[in-house]
Amino acid sequence: MEIVLEGLDARHRAAADNGPLALHSLSLKVSTGEHLAVIGPSGAGKTSLLQVLATGLRPTSGRLSLDGLDPWSLSSGELRRLRSRIFYAPQIPPLPPRQRVVTALSSAKLSELSTAASFLNLVRPRFAQESYEALCAFDLGEKLWLRVDRLSGGERQRIGLAKAFMSSAELWLVDEPLSALDPKRSQQAIAALVEEANRRGVTLITTLHQVEVARQMFPRVIGLREGQLQFDLPRASVTDQALQHLYAQFEHELEQTSGPLHPEDSLTLPSSSAHVIACR
Repeated sequence: MEIVLEGLDARHRAAADNGPLALHSLSLKVSTGEHLAVIGPSGAGKTSLLQVLATGLRPTSGRLSLDGLDPWSLSSGELRRLRSRIFYAPQIPPLPPRQRVVTALSSAKLSELSTAASFLNLVRPRFAQESYEALCAFDLGEKLWLRVDRLSGGERQRIGLAKAFMSSAELWLVDEPLSALDPKRSQQAIAALVEEANRRGVTLITTLHQVEVARQMFPRVIGLREGQLQFDLPRASVTDQALQHLYAQFEHELEQTSGPLHPEDSLTLPSSSAHVIACR
């Protein structure tokens, strides 16, 4: 999915009509199949950007185009079809605590089912094998039939990412996918996500606090601060000086997240098939 933003302003949902902008005069173009990371200090507008792209937050001014479509000029049916092409993973996945993992993952398929089939899926999940394989990419295959409330925060976060594998979306928007994960799990999760996005040719936009992950894993890095674009660079051009400027007065955030995910080496992409075989 191709994305174009032109002079876009947006406010937080809870902000007053005359409140401060979360995004200010933002212009950006993302080509189909491109992968990029969005970094910046707290309050930079990273989550607001993803919500705008997911058509969950309406801009106050400017233009948003998704594959040539203005979401806010579409009929309700057309907007629903556009949203079915977008997968949005919030930082805290909205997983019902009493639901089984397999059912939670199957919810990514509900747009493909009739109302009756959706209800039946709650009793007898139709996508157990596909759910299992998605979980295997995140080393969670044994959790398939557990209830969500039996899982740790990190496991829930990885299941939120596994839902992307279940969807048929062309645009993946992933908000802080590593916040609850230790370094080893972070390496596995981000590598699995990027590899699958590459395999499918989907457009992937991820917000990250871990700047080294952004520089290692994403060919393009966007720097946001106070809702404004500070830089849009290939990863090799994201210098320490650029990061120090971006995180000025927030140096503690940069220091906490600038180390490598794994102390022994940089990130490498795993084989997804190897994950499945190992899980079995």
